[in-house]
Amino acid sequence: MSGRFVRSSKYRHVFGRPTRKEQCYDNLRISKNAWDTNLVKANPQYLAVNWEASGGGAFAVIPLNEKGRLPEQLPLFRGHKAVVLDTDWNPFDDSLIASGSDDGKAFVWRVPEDFTLRTEEGEDPKDVAPLKQLTGHSRKVGHVLFNPAAANVLATSSGDYTVKVWDVEAGSPHLTLKHTDIVQSLSWSANGSLMVTTSRDKKLRIWDVRQETPAHTVPGHAGAKNSRVTWMGEHGRIATTGFSKMSDRQLGLWDLRDPKEPIGGFHVLDSISGVCMPFWDEATKCLYLAGKGDGNIRYFEYEHDRFEYLSEYKSADPQRGVAFLPKRGVNMHENEVMRAFKTVNDSYIEPVSFIVPRRAEVFQGDIYPPVVGTKPAMSAAEWFDGMEGLPPKIDLESIYEGEEPTEIPASSQPVSRVPSSSTMLSPSKQDSDPAPSNKAPEPIKEPAQSSPAFRGPPPSMKEQTSSIANLASRYDDKADPSSSDDNDSSSFEEVPKPIERQHMAAKPPAATEKPAAGITEAAAITRKLTSPVSPTKLAAPVVSPSKPASSSSSSSHPPPAPAATSFPGAASDQVTLQDIKALLESQSRTISGQSEKIARLTAEVDRLKTTIGERM
Repeated sequence: MSGRFVRSSKYRHVFGRPTRKEQCYDNLRISKNAWDTNLVKANPQYLAVNWEASGGGAFAVIPLNEKGRLPEQLPLFRGHKAVVLDTDWNPFDDSLIASGSDDGKAFVWRVPEDFTLRTEEGEDPKDVAPLKQLTGHSRKVGHVLFNPAAANVLATSSGDYTVKVWDVEAGSPHLTLKHTDIVQSLSWSANGSLMVTTSRDKKLRIWDVRQETPAHTVPGHAGAKNSRVTWMGEHGRIATTGFSKMSDRQLGLWDLRDPKEPIGGFHVLDSISGVCMPFWDEATKCLYLAGKGDGNIRYFEYEHDRFEYLSEYKSADPQRGVAFLPKRGVNMHENEVMRAFKTVNDSYIEPVSFIVPRRAEVFQGDIYPPVVGTKPAMSAAEWFDGMEGLPPKIDLESIYEGEEPTEIPASSQPVSRVPSSSTMLSPSKQDSDPAPSNKAPEPIKEPAQSSPAFRGPPPSMKEQTSSIANLASRYDDKADPSSSDDNDSSSFEEVPKPIERQHMAAKPPAATEKPAAGITEAAAITRKLTSPVSPTKLAAPVVSPSKPASSSSSSSHPPPAPAATSFPGAASDQVTLQDIKALLESQSRTISGQSEKIARLTAEVDRLKTTIGERM
């Protein structure tokens, strides 16, 4: 029976802390549209919310420092002719935001300086107009997503089964990724050169965007409901959430180099019907899963190609939309590693802080590594020309001290590149071979996983009780002697039956050596299970005068070893079994005596209770 070991992790005790109602963003009219979107997006300064508006689509931008009950009339970002379906903040400009709408257009907006929701008495709030219009889709624009490495590069997905990549400054689409069905989710790689999408045809596609062709197209989740995908930073791994054919929620971990099937297969999360929204934190290597229609947020730590379950934030208030704050906006003085914003009852937004419990008043560098700042790795023109690289990172300690962010050079600088998608996605690209080859190298398969890619929550008390009962049943007496072969890990040896020993002793003299082993085993078991037996019992051979055949036959064969006397084995086994029976009887008497004592003590306690009750 092996012991249970606790895995070492800095984030094993991370817990979610809710916010009081007066510190939430209240009196909102969140959109009730059925399109599968997160509804809210956040950056260190603002929070964007899809708004339930009449006479066209709109969304609201809320400064993070304006908490509490908001005014009845808010300045909205109006311009769309139909409901707004999705928004996304520019990762390098906190005042620039893009939106997609059911009218088939994508708009780019800029938040005015000193923007506030509260106006002077008698003054009407002024709506904000779009900065640029991106027209090119023939149907609704369901998702918008900025490139995480290049400045002003935007991807939009539409009901016309395409994903277009825009140069926001020029206002025109440069690339088009054609699908066979509606795109349900999309995510960029860390350097912005690759994209992964899921669609309603249940396919997972990995795109080399500037080649406009999918490098891999593999089956995804088999369920009919929507699936989500997120790129896991710089790891070359992809995480997906979706449903099985039996409508169970699943989590999958994919290797970019060989994505034929998820590592370790799909893991079933639960049977809740709401879509599961994944969020990846590159700094802590943690994956957060927030479900639509339930109030729980699970979080896992990625390690050794496996998701290690950490804990779960539970709430009685279900959420329809969730957004996570970029790492440079968390409160490091309270050891906050992540902050989520969840919609509640379509009327207010509640912040949820995920905190590492530590008693420290200095900067914790081990849980706050450098993160991506506000400077892109390249411009949009350079990206479309084929350059790639990681944006420079900043040291969070400078923000902790209240100073300007200190930039740390990125490990990968922008380099010129025009290779094929297969060459870039194959692991053999690193094995430099001077000989040119027209055939793209095949992806190298990962070695077979000896353990699943997901480790779930620890077993409950009921499961532990049943496992202990099963473990105890392993040592029950079995009627069939062959059943002991099913458990090779038992430390007890099998005691031969006395009847079989007597039968073996009556066999011809040619088998006289077998009972000798019985003597040795009986002696060993006697030493283990009972008190030490006097050596004279086993050492003195007993020669029965009623068996002359044994003595005559022994003279006709070579004399065996002294311990290999044939007949006394049965007597020794009989003595051993008698000792065991005597030991069991003595233990039974002891237990009976203890039971009687317990009964007397119980009666005495009852009598004392009765006496005390009468006196009172």
